[in-house]
Amino acid sequence: MNVLVADDEALMLQILNAYLGKEGFTVLLAQDGEEAIDLFYEHKVDLAILDWMMPGRSGIDVCVEMKKNSRAKVLLLTAKGASDDEFLALQSGADDYLRKPFDPRILLLRARKLLNLTARAVIGDLSIDMEAHKIYRGGKDIQATNKEFDLMQYLVVNQGHIVTRKMLLDQVWGFDYYGDERTVDTHIRRLREKIGEQWIKTHRGIGYSLEDRDE
Repeated sequence: MNVLVADDEALMLQILNAYLGKEGFTVLLAQDGEEAIDLFYEHKVDLAILDWMMPGRSGIDVCVEMKKNSRAKVLLLTAKGASDDEFLALQSGADDYLRKPFDPRILLLRARKLLNLTARAVIGDLSIDMEAHKIYRGGKDIQATNKEFDLMQYLVVNQGHIVTRKMLLDQVWGFDYYGDERTVDTHIRRLREKIGEQWIKTHRGIGYSLEDRDE
C-alpha cells in the first residue's frame, strides 16, 4: 500500500519514513503541498499523512483536492491544539487528526485503523499476527525467522500488488544493504516451504506478489 507523507520538517519525514517502511508500506515523501499534489497524481495513494502548516499549499488544501478526486484516507498532523482547528480539519474531509508532538507508534495504529489493517491478517489457512510477529498455518506456528516474518508482512500489506526484489531488499534488509537480490529468492523459497507454495506468486524477471487463491 502507498502512503504519502507530506511535511516541511526533514526530520519528521525521516522518522515517519523509517516507521512506515518497517511496517511494509511503500512511502512517498513530499516536503510541501505542491509536491504532495504532484505525487498524488503520479501514484495511487491509499493513505496521505499531511502536515497542516506547509509552505505553498497547506495540508488542508491538499486534503480537499485529494478527497475530490479519490477515496484515499487522510490523516492530518498539526501543532495546533484548539478544538476549532480539529473541527476545521475534519470538515475539510480528513479522516483523522493527530496533534504534534506524537508517538510514532500511535500514528501507526491510526494508519492501520484507517486502512482496515487489523493486528491479525488471515489468508486461507494462514494467520499472520502482526503484534506477536508470528505466522500460523492451520493453527500451528511455522517458526518463521525475523526475515521471513518481515517478508511476509511486506507482502501482506501489498497483497495483490507486485513487489520487486529491490523493494523487498530496501524495505526488509534496509537501504544500506549491499547484498545480491538472490538473497530475496532464497528467503522466499524458505518461506514458501513453511506456508505452502500457492500463496506467493513469482513474476519472472520482476518480483513477487501475495495472492489469496480463496478470494
